[in-house]
Order: sequence, then C-alpha cells, then structure tokens
Amino acid sequence: MKKLLVRSGMLPQDTYDEMEFLKRDRFGSNNGNLIYQYSVIRTLMTHEVEIYSDNYMSNPDKAEYINNNFDAYIIPLADAFRDSFINEIKNYTKLINKLDIPVVVIGVGLKAPYDYDVKKGFSFDTDVKNFIEAVLKKSEIIGLRGQITADYLESLGFVPEKDFTVIGCPSMYTFGKDLNLKNLTLTPNSKVSLNASNIASEQSLVLLNEIALKYQNYAFVPQSYQELLLNYFGFGEINNVPTNFPKNIGHKFYREGKVKYFLNAHTWFEYMKDRDLSIGTRLHGNIVATINGTPSITIIHDARMKELADYHALPSVPGNEIHKFANLTELVNSINFDEVQITQAKRFEHYLEFIEKNGFDHIYKEDRNVTGAPLDNLIAKTQFDYPIKTITAISDEEKLIRLTKGFKNYENRQRRLNKK
Repeated sequence: MKKLLVRSGMLPQDTYDEMEFLKRDRFGSNNGNLIYQYSVIRTLMTHEVEIYSDNYMSNPDKAEYINNNFDAYIIPLADAFRDSFINEIKNYTKLINKLDIPVVVIGVGLKAPYDYDVKKGFSFDTDVKNFIEAVLKKSEIIGLRGQITADYLESLGFVPEKDFTVIGCPSMYTFGKDLNLKNLTLTPNSKVSLNASNIASEQSLVLLNEIALKYQNYAFVPQSYQELLLNYFGFGEINNVPTNFPKNIGHKFYREGKVKYFLNAHTWFEYMKDRDLSIGTRLHGNIVATINGTPSITIIHDARMKELADYHALPSVPGNEIHKFANLTELVNSINFDEVQITQAKRFEHYLEFIEKNGFDHIYKEDRNVTGAPLDNLIAKTQFDYPIKTITAISDEEKLIRLTKGFKNYENRQRRLNKK
C-alpha cells in the first residue's frame, strides 16, 4: 500500500464541529482550500493508495519523519507566490531539500494586480526561484494555475513544458471531465448564491447587494476564517474592505440570517447543487457551483483570478465593467455559459497527463469516464457537520453556548498562537 502525504488541514472524509474550528484553523485561513485539496485527494486515492494530511506542517525538522513514513509528498497550492505566504515558501524549500521522496506541486499560482507586467519581478523572486529549483529535484514537472504564473516563472529562467506546465486549478477536475451545467432562467424565486472577497470593488458589491434585494432566496457564502468568527460570534469587523462589503453583523446578509459558512467540502457541494446561480468574486465559491452543475459568474479583480478564468473559460466579467450592466438579468444575458463545458475535457486530459508524467496512478487510469471513486465510499459513510448558522438566526440558549464555551476555545487558540 502506497502512502501519500498531502498538504491540507483535514481530509475530505474528516468532519469537525464548529468548536474544533475555534480551537484550530483547519482551512489555512480560507475554506476554499478544501475544494482543490478534495479534488487532488479524490483523484489520487486509488485502492492501492492511502492518503494522509500533513496538517499544514512545513517544518524542515520533520523531514526525517516524512522520509520514513511516506512514499511521496503532494503539495496542492493556490496563489502561494505572494508576500504574505513567502515565509511558508521558504520553509517548504528547506523541507523539500531534506526529503528523499518524490514531491509534486499541483496548481501553484502568483498573486498580482490585474494588468501587472510580471517581468518587472517581485520582492520574492529569489525565494520563488529557490522553491521551484528544490521541487524540480524531486519531481518531473510542476503544475501551474495559469499563463500569468507561467510567464512569471519563464522570466525567472524556467522552461515551459520542461520545468512547468499550466494545469489550471485542480478543483475544476473534482468529478472528472464532464460538467453538465443546468440551464439558467432567472425568476424572482431563483436561488442565488453570493460570494465576495476582500478585493471586491465597491461597484461589484453594489450589484451583489442589489441581487439580495430582488431575489429573496439568496444566500451569502463567506470563505475567510475572519468571517467564520464574525458569523459565529457576531462581533468584530472585516477590515480594509469597501463600505458596502458585508463586514459586520449589521449588514443585511447577517441581519437576515442568510450567511452560510461551510465546515467541509461535502455539505458545500450538496448546497450548491440546489442553487440556480452563484455569483461573486470568490473563485472557489463559484467553482464549487460549476463542478456541481450550477452556472456561475466570477467577477475578476486581479491576475490570480484572470489567469484561471482564461484557462478554464469560466463565465466571468472584469470588475471594472460591472457598471455597464443595469441588473443581474442584463449581465446573465451577456455571459457565455457553454464554453467552460466545451473546454473542460481537454483541460482534464492535460491534468491527467501531468499526474502521469510525475509517475502517479489515479482513478481515471483505466477509464477516463469513471464516475465512482474510493473517496466517495468514505464520504457516503460520514455524517458531516452542517454550515455554521449566523448568530442572528439561533436561539438565546445557543448564543450563550457560543459566547461562553465557544469563546473560551477561541481564546485558548489565540494564546497558543501568541506563544509561537
């Protein structure tokens, strides 16, 4: 039996209640990370493979333990080439240099402004170069999120299709090569799922807030750990966002109890299957819709989003063009929802070629059309925790539990972090 170690804070079949998440951030600050991790694990978990979570461990001192207990280290990443993550990149570089087993990086990307010339470079160029060189000593090729990241690595001296290849986001391949999006017909009763990141523009948020006024069956799906705390406790505020962002409990979304914070990928998937449309500035929030058959529209605000939308042909609109549409109906009528489905099979095949080039088996090896997977059996046996309800939508007794036991767990976590 092969043992693979995967970068994650939990496995797809794991379920933890809200108290556990107050003790420990198993998302890596954003529960969108659960989605691409789910996909990678589902694809690689054959009947001959066991998957283990590294619990976001990037400690170089753990190299001997990893060498002795695992056959390979799989590192799915998102926009990891950014200032706020560069210390982790440095730690991974040190760790990888000490490993004797294969290391595969899947879906790494660059965070940059919308039209930034990547050839100008960044403060972390040397750190990224060291990381890529370390990984290439342990793998055949690295998988990138999009062409902008590819252009960046090429400017650092790495060779396309030799050192790296663009594979997009693994989350798009969670259930294989077919997407099967439902037809979208907007009515006043349409179930619209909204999402917004801290880079959302004021104009984008005007649209989302207007949707909530017109479509009563709306829900807002936040992803950051800060928003988990806001939804759970009801106090605090999301900083450095436009004034019309749902940044505190006084916002309409929270007042009406329409916020859903998911604690696992499975319940998120089930929720999205029942929606008619997902729209907003969260990539994974909209990809969850796409892979579960629900149309989505991604509002693009930076290079990170643009390269993925371009590669996968995701239905999208630049944030600086939102003002051109008087309402959601006008925007929907301007969007091509078919191209993402047409593009999917080709992108999926290239993704599998990338996995095979690195020497790994996968559930699609014998049949590209297979629908079941060993992970699915584990998921079916698990009773998952439901999304956290907004504090405005629970009983006084439940509020008391949150503000006593829940807050104590959170305080213990903060004390532990402050000691580091």
